[in-house]
Amino acid sequence: MNADQGTVYYVMGVSGCGKSSIGEGLANYLQAEFIDGDTLHPQSNIEKMRSGLALNDEDRKPWLASIVAKADAISQQRKTVVIVCSALKKSYRDLLRQVSSKVVFIYLKGEQTLIQQRLERRSNHFMPQHLLASQFATLEAPSSAEADVIPIEIDANLEQVLARCINSISRKPALN
Repeated sequence: MNADQGTVYYVMGVSGCGKSSIGEGLANYLQAEFIDGDTLHPQSNIEKMRSGLALNDEDRKPWLASIVAKADAISQQRKTVVIVCSALKKSYRDLLRQVSSKVVFIYLKGEQTLIQQRLERRSNHFMPQHLLASQFATLEAPSSAEADVIPIEIDANLEQVLARCINSISRKPALN
């Protein structure tokens, strides 16, 4: 499927909800560019998380600005992009909406116990498992007032969750 040209899809949610896997699968399906937002973190953020400290709003500002700049550059080329980014607070999502093109958030939502189990099986990531509680504490779940957000339950296997994302995008009216 070729998505609306220039659309920016943000795959969002707490650490361990499956953002990277779903984002890659969605980008493949949409024939879109894929960016893992974690690669845009300043080194100081990565070191802070590695040391077991949660990021604050000030830490996230340069990271969010990098994501917006990257999204804007790609969408201005009339290309579609899927970007993985936690986007935990509404204020962060509002910043991410500041691109020159259409924006859709895919909110991967699940229970903390399920995500904790998934994190326990994950290796080679700089985010320690014990910071999951801080992610849930920071999370401002999107409300129905955020019309550009598609909530997706992650209580299934990867293929089923990806299918839910694709079906939801397919049913969403074309963006202007």
